[in-house]
Amino acid sequence: MWVRLPRPAFALLGLVGWLGLGALFLAKAAESRPVVVELPLHDTVQPISAAYLKRGLRHAADIHAQAVLVELGTPGGLLTSTRIMVAAIEESEVPVIVYVAPSGSRAASAGFFILESADVAAMAPGTNTGASHPILEGEKMDPILKTKIENDAMAFLRSYVSRRGRNAQAAQDAVLNSKSYTDQEALNLKLIDAISPDIPTLLDHLNGTTVTRFSGAKQVLHTQDADVEVMPPSTRERILSTLTDPNLAVLLLILGGLLIYLEFNAPGAIVPGALGTLLVLISLFALDLLPLEYTAVGFLIGALVLFVLDIKFTTHGILGLAAIGCLVFGLLTLVNGPIPEMRVHLGTALGAGIGFGLITIFLTTIAVRARRNKVQTGGEALLGTIAVAQTALNPNGQVLVRGELWQAHSRDAVAAGESVLIRDRKGLILEVERDVRGS
Repeated sequence: MWVRLPRPAFALLGLVGWLGLGALFLAKAAESRPVVVELPLHDTVQPISAAYLKRGLRHAADIHAQAVLVELGTPGGLLTSTRIMVAAIEESEVPVIVYVAPSGSRAASAGFFILESADVAAMAPGTNTGASHPILEGEKMDPILKTKIENDAMAFLRSYVSRRGRNAQAAQDAVLNSKSYTDQEALNLKLIDAISPDIPTLLDHLNGTTVTRFSGAKQVLHTQDADVEVMPPSTRERILSTLTDPNLAVLLLILGGLLIYLEFNAPGAIVPGALGTLLVLISLFALDLLPLEYTAVGFLIGALVLFVLDIKFTTHGILGLAAIGCLVFGLLTLVNGPIPEMRVHLGTALGAGIGFGLITIFLTTIAVRARRNKVQTGGEALLGTIAVAQTALNPNGQVLVRGELWQAHSRDAVAAGESVLIRDRKGLILEVERDVRGS
């Protein structure tokens, strides 16, 4: 049976149909829009930042992104982590754009190596890069070792700068002579490919650009109106990155040590010992991610030995002061990274070292005095005191001490009423002898 619909109903159905087609068209258009994965990297270059970069590159490859954009701002970091990050960029299935931003940021030291390794290197106005002279954990290097490290770093840089079509000589000046470049200087010297005020402008500028991958393959970038998917560090990476601050690691180590010491002085408290152990383990985990100076570890062990010796021998605080000196110097040089941001600050070393030392000396002094003091309660408190014989001791009898009657045994015959000195206690019987001082 056919039902004839009124004309308004036909109009409504037509409108619904057009809206459905429009929604379908928009969905298809959204699916066809290119995707760029953005990785904000504003931290020191260390193992956690290297792991974050590799995770981002894998994610971009999995979703077939057009490019990965690393927004970089770093004072530098560890050369070992830098090599891992450069290798990951070179092997990436997706083109990598390294963009030094926002204005006022820098890609110094290790950051310059990462910038130059990118398929596209870009900087925001008011940024700088360079100053990449290698430093061996902040130490003063002898001329031969210095030359070897410089040559190794320059060879590492040359191995990919020339393949990227950039100025190898200017790049080497950043390593050999610690040369630093502004964004315009870097562009003029062909160390970077573009200067852009923000990410959308940069992506529009790069649209249609043909880049040469590290393998030599050519690829055209389609970044016009791209969807930028920001992939921030995970909670785990943020926590671990925070722990790589050497000052925090040192403070956790000192605080954990104090809590463990408190547990030893108050056995059975449980909470200080458990919390202290946790803090020490977290600190050791963080320190394992950083370049340690093992001579500094020796100073820390020496400080503990001196604290113990100060307890055993009367040195009027000399060993304690020496222990504090070893502790401060050990903490100051414990994490001696290539940049100031990866070293223990002097204020942290002084505060933690002196504070821990003074607290340790104070607590151990109290503990030693308590152990050396004569027991004031129980039967042991009677030792060395004077009693009065209530009966003749020949050799057994009774004595009165502190208002209490005790059974006593004496080697010498003692008459009733004489004073005796308590030498020992065996169960409920006191061992006494005639008090010569009172006779």
